[in-house]
Amino acid sequence: MEVYLDNSATTKCYESVKDIVGKVMCEDYGNPSSMHKKGVDAEKYIKESKETLAKILKVQEKELYFTSGGTESDNLALIGCARAYHRSGKHLITSSIEHPAILNTMQYLEKEEGFRVTFLPVDKDGRIRLDALKKALCEETILVSIMFVNNEVGSVQPIEEAVKIVKDYSPKILFHVDAVQGFGKYRIFPKRIGVDLMSISGHKIHGPKGTGVLYINEKVKIKPIVFGGEQQRNVRSGTENVPGIAGIGLAAKEIYSNLEEKVAVMRELKNYFIEGVSKIDNITIHGRTDETSAPHIISVGFAGIRSEVLLHTLEEKGIYVSSGSACASNHPAISGVLKGIGASVEYLDATLRFSLSEFTTKEEIDYTLETLYQCVPMLRKYTRH
Repeated sequence: MEVYLDNSATTKCYESVKDIVGKVMCEDYGNPSSMHKKGVDAEKYIKESKETLAKILKVQEKELYFTSGGTESDNLALIGCARAYHRSGKHLITSSIEHPAILNTMQYLEKEEGFRVTFLPVDKDGRIRLDALKKALCEETILVSIMFVNNEVGSVQPIEEAVKIVKDYSPKILFHVDAVQGFGKYRIFPKRIGVDLMSISGHKIHGPKGTGVLYINEKVKIKPIVFGGEQQRNVRSGTENVPGIAGIGLAAKEIYSNLEEKVAVMRELKNYFIEGVSKIDNITIHGRTDETSAPHIISVGFAGIRSEVLLHTLEEKGIYVSSGSACASNHPAISGVLKGIGASVEYLDATLRFSLSEFTTKEEIDYTLETLYQCVPMLRKYTRH
């Protein structure tokens, strides 16, 4: 039996997405900037995708920009806005447990472009300390970036409360949300919650890899970080990835169809898995497990077993999971997120992430649990000192 429980790393494409990507690549392959029929036909896919995403997010089509993924969307939001507003101040705020696409970009802006960055602490559940956010704000602050859902432990950040704190201090401060793990699991309306910029990735929602979206409120100034033929209002130049754009638009439409039912099934399976895995001695579930946590991410620490060893043991049984985040690289390292939430030392290098999708079944969870029941005691026996 093959069980894929690494959906926070990437997801299987919908069949409909596979079909439309192939069709655009092989049939409607024109350059959308071309004036002839092939170009016009290609441009229609971009328009349709924008219409779909704008409707889901309740924003204007002109406020959406297609990118190569969540990482580029994050980079464009942070670097583009930092450069556009640097005369107003050079202070940026983020959390200590953001995705590397945020953390590394912030570190770049700090080291190379002279910005000052405050990295907010989080509580034991992986939620930002709102009191620390309030304290960090100052006259120099121009941008705050907080993720919607943490990619490792599934903590859901109090975005609305954070936005209110920031905007009450100064409406001029921009608020960016990395919604890569939240989009497709929650209905997120940037304008309603006061978010100025928001990043989305296609391959987390059963769309193609190499596709992403950045929402930029029309009032926000931003400097491009890619220069070329002035496509996409000169914010993100380069010939548009029409097959990918068609794919991410259709994936978004598919995933938001009957969303509540899909999420309810995932949450039920998550609770079932947590109940089952909790029967194993000396394990811990990182972060919250109730309705305030993401429905698809479960971070489990197995004391006495290195995560890499358990990961490959499960792999031999056809079960695919992740140790921490697969988004940084395939080289295991101690998780900054686990350190940030104050996880016990015994779990820092002994934690696996199990992440579900709408395609996950109870039979797959049962098989995974049975495998864990068998292999965890065996591995502990051989690793005992």
